Amino acid sequence: MGVLELLKGDITEMEVDAIVNAANKTLLGGGGVDGAIHRKAGPELLAECKKLNGCETGEAKITKGYNLKAKYVIHTVGPVYRDGKSGESRLLYNSFYNSLILAKKNGIKTIAFPAISTGVYGYPKEDAAKVSLRAIYDFISKEDWFEKIYIVLYDERTYQIFKNICEKNFKGE
Repeated sequence: MGVLELLKGDITEMEVDAIVNAANKTLLGGGGVDGAIHRKAGPELLAECKKLNGCETGEAKITKGYNLKAKYVIHTVGPVYRDGKSGESRLLYNSFYNSLILAKKNGIKTIAFPAISTGVYGYPKEDAAKVSLRAIYDFISKEDWFEKIYIVLYDERTYQIFKNICEKNFKGE
């Protein structure tokens, strides 16, 4: 797969330059991946996030990683899924693409993403896989920057969905 690798595991354990947090607009912690990252990073992460004044859907902001193995956390807000006709795919695409732009600006060479918006935000996993993989492939087709981009999927079902979408839609890219 070259620069992109799918893994099943815990994103908070990744030894990379940056992990991406599927954050909410406040950036002040929450459930799922967001809560796990905040718990593991420690209270300094919350303190730094409070200074960022939130983040809009599809945008990204960066903090230190504190007690994580990753040096940085890139916080991005994915869309809440409504009906698939309310701009959700563009916003999810932007969450991935803007995170990659921010990573490059900060000298980050290795990065790990979760399956943004597929938890409590309700984005269908198959559709999310297509959009997120497209954003990554679009970026790496233009920019030869990253040594490794991981998508870290917490459970077997989600891992298989992403793997199947990747094999069907992105072979040879």
